[in-house]
Amino acid sequence: METKTSEFYHEEMMKTAEYLRGKQRILFLTTSNRWSGEHGGEKPKSTLLAEKIAELVGNDIVEIIDVPALKLYPCEGNVSSKKGNVCGLMKSKLGDEEKNPSGNHRCWASINNTDDELWKVSKPLLEADCVIFFSSVRWGQLNSFYQKLIERLTWLENRHSTLGEDNLLKKTEAGLIIVGQNWNGENVLRLQKKVLEFFGFQVKDNLCWNWQFTNDENDEASDSYRQASEKFTETFLK
Repeated sequence: METKTSEFYHEEMMKTAEYLRGKQRILFLTTSNRWSGEHGGEKPKSTLLAEKIAELVGNDIVEIIDVPALKLYPCEGNVSSKKGNVCGLMKSKLGDEEKNPSGNHRCWASINNTDDELWKVSKPLLEADCVIFFSSVRWGQLNSFYQKLIERLTWLENRHSTLGEDNLLKKTEAGLIIVGQNWNGENVLRLQKKVLEFFGFQVKDNLCWNWQFTNDENDEASDSYRQASEKFTETFLK
């Protein structure tokens, strides 16, 4: 597999920014992390990419939410309960008008954990015209913060696929932008685009792409990771 050029990736970023111009309510959900106590406050590459695209589009119409900074409890697995699929039932409606102004947030984990902060995602998500998830590849899959978020949003998919109600996301355009080092990025992108389609989003190709530094899956040299950071900065941030 041929490694794509910096010019190719830069063009992908510009296409995304161009596509987003003219949208009214855009939400970026960043899901990668660094240790918050590190001197200098390094940000993940995918977060830097989200900030750069927001700058290109217009920071006034883009809201960025740093998902790892939120307190999110794990999904409780109510889809496969012994009672059957009880995810997203009306009984699981979050009864707080400030957190759930639409009345559509239904998640048992939000009910069972009063300090859960999923509402900080669902509230703007249900108001957005367009959402892009930004994530990093770790061990051949998207990172655990992304996966936790997707699992916690299952009630949105379950609402129409199992409960037979309307699809709240049918008019919401969605994308996924991935940053990885050396393995499986394209396969992950293909799989997760399908997941977002299952959710009911309008998944747009101009909002979905993967940056990977090298296709050599055995290249684990420390210097390679340093070079990747330099190449990323040169490609997207300068």
